[in-house]
Amino acid sequence: MTPTACPLCEMNDLLAHPDHYECLTCGHEWDKAAAPEAPEAPRVVKDAHGNVLADGDCVILLKDLPLKGSSQSLKGGTKSRPIRLVDGDHEISCRIDGVSVGLKACFVRRA
Repeated sequence: MTPTACPLCEMNDLLAHPDHYECLTCGHEWDKAAAPEAPEAPRVVKDAHGNVLADGDCVILLKDLPLKGSSQSLKGGTKSRPIRLVDGDHEISCRIDGVSVGLKACFVRRA
């Protein structure tokens, strides 16, 4: 039984050697005996104190944070509305003082 796609480029142009496979598109080689990789584990987001955050938690800012594109800043100790975890550079999406913001988890603690 041969694999259907290259694990790197996901193309199905493969060359089968006696002990390994080779992708004709990108040149990646892998062993026939290598087990397929397990699916990626769900992302765990932790606050500054190491507590695991989940959708719907409320968080408190640890320090003053300036808002980009504005002269305002968010004051340390301000509590947010329930958060939503998102992919990307800023892990948290929430509303603080009526403003929608994206925050990094290292600047908050769970309320």
